[in-house]
Amino acid sequence: MIPWSLLDTVQVPGGGELRLMQRGAEFSIKLGSDELMNSRLSATEQALATIACEKIRIRKRPSILIGGLGMGFTLRAALTVLGKQAHIIVAELVPAVVAWARGPMAKLSGDSLADPRVRIHEGDVGDLIRSDRLAYDAILLDVDNGPQGMTRKANDGLYDLKGLRAAHTALRPGGVLAVWSSGPDSKFTARLRKTGFKVDEIPLRAKGPRGGARHFIWTATRGD
Repeated sequence: MIPWSLLDTVQVPGGGELRLMQRGAEFSIKLGSDELMNSRLSATEQALATIACEKIRIRKRPSILIGGLGMGFTLRAALTVLGKQAHIIVAELVPAVVAWARGPMAKLSGDSLADPRVRIHEGDVGDLIRSDRLAYDAILLDVDNGPQGMTRKANDGLYDLKGLRAAHTALRPGGVLAVWSSGPDSKFTARLRKTGFKVDEIPLRAKGPRGGARHFIWTATRGD
């Protein structure tokens, strides 16, 4: 078996170290001993974009905010669904992750980062959410490991009641907040409903039809 190689390490703002690993054509991003993402397990990251963007694709010039670039699978799937008039902002807190996507992992995201519909914001997605009102048709969050994060304590602010109210305010009427998680969280579902969203919780397998770990996607729709 081909051994794993360490390509790069970077400190996460607020603490912790991300490691980019490669084994043949396979990539892994780890925080300590915990694997945050793997290029062979991308089905649910793609589904996050596909499910959310299908709900708003008929809108003229839809504006999308993606929190977390990761390996680029969510962005690539969103571009596949949305038309030429779409505008997508990808907020990535760790600049090295953007460099990895443009460097050793470039084949995973294809031409997505160079697509004229895309703008990369190297910063906290929460800042963009809190600064805008009625700005987005969809907000896609694949930040940390879901509502029960592990990389940064500050990420909890995206998923508590205050953060969800900010997302509700940043969405246009009928807009969609979609959230990826590595596991279920009934308290998070309750918070979404308390905020005023209409909520669907969707369990999916990491490898799609081939099985794999069970992940979850929430789609929370703002009323008109």
